[in-house]
Amino acid sequence: MTEDIRPDGTVAFLPHRLNRHPVVVRGLTANELWVCAGSSSVIGLLSGIALAVLFATIAIVPTTILLTVTAGIFIGGGTLRRLKRGRPETWLYRQLQWWLAVHLPLLAAFSGGHKLVTRSGYWSTRRSKAR
Repeated sequence: MTEDIRPDGTVAFLPHRLNRHPVVVRGLTANELWVCAGSSSVIGLLSGIALAVLFATIAIVPTTILLTVTAGIFIGGGTLRRLKRGRPETWLYRQLQWWLAVHLPLLAAFSGGHKLVTRSGYWSTRRSKAR
């Protein structure tokens, strides 16, 4: 253990997990949990409004939102955990940036997706003749 401490008293090794976001629920970090909860609540709001109009009662809206947020966290958490397994930590965020840059280019500027290389096709490298 003393080999980790340099002569000047500083630590030579810091665990790489110190810079990671902590897992909060079902393998999701706090940011991913907010995305799952927010997107599923919007789906619940829209479906709750449709059901409230259909059944003529407003009490269905908060119930639907609560049910879809719960389902979104459990289903979305499991899905995101499987997608992220074995990939770098920033993979999910880069994947979202790429999807926005390819499918919704007007929103790509807000996510930083306009900085990504999105060219598809053949790449070639050629050597120039020495002069």
